[in-house]
This record gives sequence, structure tokens and C-alpha cells, in this order.
Amino acid sequence: MQLNHIMGDRMNLTIRNIPDNVISKIRTLSQMEKRSLNNEILFVLERGIQEEIRHLFKIKRSVSTDTQINIWKRLAKEWQDDRTTDETIEDIYNSRTLGREYQL
Repeated sequence: MQLNHIMGDRMNLTIRNIPDNVISKIRTLSQMEKRSLNNEILFVLERGIQEEIRHLFKIKRSVSTDTQINIWKRLAKEWQDDRTTDETIEDIYNSRTLGREYQL
């Protein structure tokens, strides 16, 4: 790894000997997410750093199952809607999108 240039709060960095399978996965992700290769590398690096910090400091990603159940029970009692359950479900399905198209 070589540090090329520091400018403000950004730095150019050269990484050598990236295994073919790693760069292939990054290229695939960048195409799927419609990001440049550079931006995809930055995104994956940032996400990896966050995961490493969580791991090092044993930060839980989510609340416990019991807490989730209690939250849902409280919310369920407060939900007000004139629609039937079937109408609500149909509205949810109808408002969904297929997402972005991508090619591998």
C-alpha cells in the first residue's frame, strides 16, 4: 500500500496485488449498485470499518428478540386503520416497487 497524496481531509491511496476474485466481486457490486469502482471500494471499506468497530467494541447491531416483541405488542395496540387486514396487505403489496434493474 502506498500513500500518494494528502489534500485536505482526503487522501489518494494505491493498493497493489488485489486478488482477481476480490476485484471481480467489487466490480459486480459496483455495477449492481450503479456506483463507480472507486466509490464502491470506498463504500465497502467504510462498511467494513463499521463492522470491525462493532466487533471490537462488541456493539450489538439490533435489539434483543424480547425487546422487538415488546415493541411490536405496544405498536399493535396503537395501530388505527379503517381498512380490513386484507385491504391493508393489498395496499402494501401494491405500493411495492420492483427495485432497480441491473445486469451482471
